[in-house]
Amino acid sequence: MSDDYQIEIPQSFMALYTDAGRGKPNAQRSVVAGRYELCEDMANMLTGPARDTLFELGIAESDVLQRCLRGLHADGAVFSPDESQWVVRRLAELLDWPRL
Repeated sequence: MSDDYQIEIPQSFMALYTDAGRGKPNAQRSVVAGRYELCEDMANMLTGPARDTLFELGIAESDVLQRCLRGLHADGAVFSPDESQWVVRRLAELLDWPRL
């Protein structure tokens, strides 16, 4: 990845890759940037299905978010538990719903 690659990674995501008491991430920037893009894309892709679930099932927003989190934690998951939590928090932010 070139040095010209300038994706802005939010501090909330960088914290997933920063050990307590350290200022630097524990992974290369290209790895963190790739994981961030994947997580951000997933949060955006889930907005439509989350709205549909809320409408179709008539359940609370928090229940929809819990369902999404369980799906992200399923066997064979692509996301770490911390990344899954971040995706769901970002999803809530995108939908303007209360966070879990």
